[in-house]
Amino acid sequence: MSGYLLRGVSLLGEAQVDVLIDGGIISEVSKKPLAPTGVHTIDCDGLVALPGLVDLHTHLREPGREDSETVESGSAAAALGGFVAVHAMANTNPVADTAGVVEQVYRLGREAGWCDVRPVGAVTVGLHGTQLAELAAMAHSAARVRIFSDDGKCVADPILMRRALEYVKAFDGVIAQHAQEPRLTEDAQMNEGFVSSQLGLRGWPAVAEESIISRDVLLAEHVGSRLHVCHLSTAGSVEIVRWAKSRGVMVTAEVTPHHLLLTDELARSYDPRYKVNPPLRRDEDVMALRQGLADGTIDAVATDHAPHPVEDKECEWSSAAFGMIGLQSALSVVQTAMIETGLMTWSEVSDRMSTRPARIGSLRDHGRPIAVGEPAHVVLLDPRGKSPFTLENNASLSTNSPFIGMELYGRVEATFLRGRATVLDGKLAG
Repeated sequence: MSGYLLRGVSLLGEAQVDVLIDGGIISEVSKKPLAPTGVHTIDCDGLVALPGLVDLHTHLREPGREDSETVESGSAAAALGGFVAVHAMANTNPVADTAGVVEQVYRLGREAGWCDVRPVGAVTVGLHGTQLAELAAMAHSAARVRIFSDDGKCVADPILMRRALEYVKAFDGVIAQHAQEPRLTEDAQMNEGFVSSQLGLRGWPAVAEESIISRDVLLAEHVGSRLHVCHLSTAGSVEIVRWAKSRGVMVTAEVTPHHLLLTDELARSYDPRYKVNPPLRRDEDVMALRQGLADGTIDAVATDHAPHPVEDKECEWSSAAFGMIGLQSALSVVQTAMIETGLMTWSEVSDRMSTRPARIGSLRDHGRPIAVGEPAHVVLLDPRGKSPFTLENNASLSTNSPFIGMELYGRVEATFLRGRATVLDGKLAG
């Protein structure tokens, strides 16, 4: 048996249909029952079918930090979370700033086979922010890099940022900026505000993010290039992006699941799992981010999956690394923050977690609708129940997630990559 019949599945949470997957494509979609032979039949009563998810912002750590994650383990976690494509950030060791390194990451992804792994190339050599990396060489390599980012560090030099924006126009690339003015965030530990004052921790002001976004949207407008803003975290950032889009600037933006749900009040626990970059913000910021995602100002949900070994997180707050893992929990957190609150529909979630991310990353065969003739990238979700996220079912090599040990909304039942099941019954199907 080579294909799959998805019997009675709710397409985008709406009409119930039968979907036939055969030969790597969607071969039939019918409101009437289908009866093909020689295929696996999956009873999908109560399940929602979405196009396979695409993540714009994943740290897979390989090469160099295989103690915290590998392409194999990270892409397996992605498949369990419903992802069929992830973009692997460049802050590896060595940095992905040459054609050789991005091709290595791309090859490792193909060998693992859990999802498509598209490397993100560094903007500057070594992420040092002083010299442009080999952008064209990476773009024309086998990895066909289209997103470039120094994520983890800001491209703070405005002249260098302008040059990067101009350079990538030649191959329809996009610069993804980590918006953090370094001088305003030196030694910062958490969001600057009432809670940081009470705890005596050095604050991270919202203006450190907003000032860089303001500068960069003006640069992007000036040179007529594409800009993508990583992990928005403040209400002011949402308004700047909204204003830029109203002017016709080619800017897109992402938000992480954890910034849609968690606030800086959690820092009172001094639990380093809540220490992230950018930091968790105020409740007002969370509400603005949700509204920005709902109205389309924010284009995508991106996990910023940031694995760290135990010794880098299970320590005092000031010494702990920034970041949390998020691939397996992302869809559940979005369901909690956006579906259960009535702010978005499953169709809109599909747009923000599949269609638009694929478009931003120039992935032509991803983010496509579940329709006849389209590539069979599909995730099946049970939105009704809750499933535990435990150490036992965590595929990542790292455990730095505040959601481990919780029961989360929704359960990914199956993931299909070009018609091949990577996940069945909530487990890896390798």
